[in-house]
Amino acid sequence: MTVSPFDSPLLSGLLQDGETAALFSDAAALAAMLEVEAALALAQGDCGLIPHEAAKAISAAARHLTLDPAALSAATAQDGVPVPALVAALRKAVSADHAPFVHWGATSQDIADTGLVLRLSQLADLFETRLRDLSRLLLRMAEAHRATPMAAHTRMQQATPTSFGLKAAVWLAPLLAHLERLAQLRPRLLRLSLGGASGNLAALAPHGLAVEAKLAERLGLTISPVPWHVSRDGLIEFAGWCALVTGSLGKTGQDIALLSQNEIGELRPGSGGGSSTMPNKANPVGAEVLIALARYTGGQLGTLQQAAIAEYERSGAAWLIEWLSLPQIAAATGKALTTATSLLDSLVIDTARMRANIEASNGLLLAEAASFALAATMPRPQAQDLVKKACATVLSSGTHLFDVLAAMTPVPADWSSLKDPALHMGEAAALIDRIMESAQALGLES
Repeated sequence: MTVSPFDSPLLSGLLQDGETAALFSDAAALAAMLEVEAALALAQGDCGLIPHEAAKAISAAARHLTLDPAALSAATAQDGVPVPALVAALRKAVSADHAPFVHWGATSQDIADTGLVLRLSQLADLFETRLRDLSRLLLRMAEAHRATPMAAHTRMQQATPTSFGLKAAVWLAPLLAHLERLAQLRPRLLRLSLGGASGNLAALAPHGLAVEAKLAERLGLTISPVPWHVSRDGLIEFAGWCALVTGSLGKTGQDIALLSQNEIGELRPGSGGGSSTMPNKANPVGAEVLIALARYTGGQLGTLQQAAIAEYERSGAAWLIEWLSLPQIAAATGKALTTATSLLDSLVIDTARMRANIEASNGLLLAEAASFALAATMPRPQAQDLVKKACATVLSSGTHLFDVLAAMTPVPADWSSLKDPALHMGEAAALIDRIMESAQALGLES
């Protein structure tokens, strides 16, 4: 096992998400920072701050320069950030006439933060695509099983009948909210960082705001009211969004793991894991991964939150906390999304077992329905007391609740028809329809 399980060749199949990892690779980070340097030079050329020829030369060199991360390691250890070494390499890549205009008036954090934001823009697109695909899968599941009765559970105990379609809709609902949240937070996340040495654009004056506008336009980023060197709320908000996503998927994984227990058996992961000694086992590995990643991401978010406490106009310590935590949060979120899709896509849904588990309760799941049926002809407290006594008889005799009630009271209820659990799923179908409408408003169709 490596220091980071997300980078472990041994654990890659379990925890690694290649597309997310690629965006946090050293090569991607350096390429993004060089893209910022290229755009910065062009923006400054647009504003007449540096010569047009120098701007074009710097931009061309930055776009073609390939840097070896290992070659920058020693300088990064000394400076605490790779940008000074990157700038030095870029200056060597242009002529002596143009070299002085490289990185004109910017600071290392401008380049590093803006480069990160460019990569997070791609990551947000990736996560949105995966969320939409997963949402469509759950939409189909909710529609297909809108009338499939199953036992609901509250506080780990059987409660009343519900529909498996509604359970799928409950899994789906927060994912739709996460899609809305992502759209709302994008402008706050995808912001240009350009403040110069102390966050006031002093070295670029009087062209600072003009350069900022041109650079933001070239990179497709928004402009922050003030430089955000020490205002890390956008990054923390995105990490919080990741924790919300993994938390929602972890809840789904928890449900699947519980419903896959042999004693319940209503769901089965299509590709359960085996045991080294028990050939009968099919462990819910995917569901367990979702649970673990959700808990891990929540913990990492707490660490990242410490980066909000930045001192003065720049904090090296807070910056390092982000480097230690944010990639791990993203890696966990990326893997959770792919794992959830694979798990749900191959999920075996045993509707017969769902019905059998309801029947095995001998009507105890219908106790609430029985109370309301009796309440039509007697005070509800009296009806509830009668049903409670009948439930005790069911537990001792194994007789169906409604048969016990028929013998206990002359109330003319159609106990035989009321045994159908499909009659007691309330507004499940209407609630599913509401989720469907929310999905359609986001451009999702089953």
